[in-house]
Amino acid sequence: MLLPWRAMGAVIAVSLLSLRLSTCRSPGEGGRGPGAGAEPTEIVELTGVDTKDLTAREKREWSSAVSELLAPCPDQPVSLAQCVKESRDCRSCAPAAEFLVRQVQKGRTRSQLDAAFKERFGKDQVKSINTDGSPAKGPDDAPVQIVEWADFECPFCGRTAPVLEELLEKYPNSIRLVYKNYPLSSHKYSEKAARAAVAAGRQGKFWEMHKALFELQPKQPELPVIRELAKGLGLDMKKFEEDLESEAVADAVSKDRKQADALGLEGTPLIYINGRHFDLDNFEIGEDLEKWVKLEIELKTGKKAVAKKPSPKKPAPSASGAPSASGAPIASGAPKAAASQ
Repeated sequence: MLLPWRAMGAVIAVSLLSLRLSTCRSPGEGGRGPGAGAEPTEIVELTGVDTKDLTAREKREWSSAVSELLAPCPDQPVSLAQCVKESRDCRSCAPAAEFLVRQVQKGRTRSQLDAAFKERFGKDQVKSINTDGSPAKGPDDAPVQIVEWADFECPFCGRTAPVLEELLEKYPNSIRLVYKNYPLSSHKYSEKAARAAVAAGRQGKFWEMHKALFELQPKQPELPVIRELAKGLGLDMKKFEEDLESEAVADAVSKDRKQADALGLEGTPLIYINGRHFDLDNFEIGEDLEKWVKLEIELKTGKKAVAKKPSPKKPAPSASGAPSASGAPIASGAPKAAASQ
């Protein structure tokens, strides 16, 4: 049956709209910030910043960005390019210019590039995060503090956990990892799993339970399974059961959740590094996390971050005997945060 002309016109209009929304745009098209439309009068060259692998178009985009974005140090109100050229007293300038090289190579639009730059280097982006009472490992005076909110049923959190653990092994004197619970309402058993980790922590076994719960994935942490994990860790089961149902443990989980909500959590994992949001919409766990941490170490200590060679790992079953589903490191495709509900 032939469609009436009016109906056919509507179908064609919807099809064109879908095509426009799904077509690829060349890097740099659309979304440019104020004053970012014109190309710079000259291609910028900065000593110590390697741009040889950029295409001619990428070099123009990078030159525009470093000429227009301000240096990360508030006391140096000049462009990033000028900061590097004049060797201004701002250690973040050259790393920031190098950061923009990588962003341009990823094909980011100008608005995406500006957003990533602001999150990584903007002084107004640093939040004060209270970690009192939260489980942590690493030196108290470590130059880098990573705070993570996660859900034990979230597969992306499960894939992130071994990456964070590997970072701790590579930079043992430079990183302090703090864990906070954010059980998502969409996950049936995550609230009980979070309380189980807190309860285990009251017997000095938080990180052991943390590891066991993540290695349990994709199996769900139902209560009988949680009890088996607790027994396998050698916990006092009477105390564990009491703590699991206690108001104090429930309050500890709720406190973490409220803190993340105040920060605007939209999904898990939520990661802050030295008070700065490692936004999974703009950065990737596999590709960007270690670079971010290494730069923080260097900026805080004034010394080059040198990774300790990781010790060979022997495969071991989890406390429940279930094989690990989260032991593989994350490749360049970063886990997207599980949506908060």
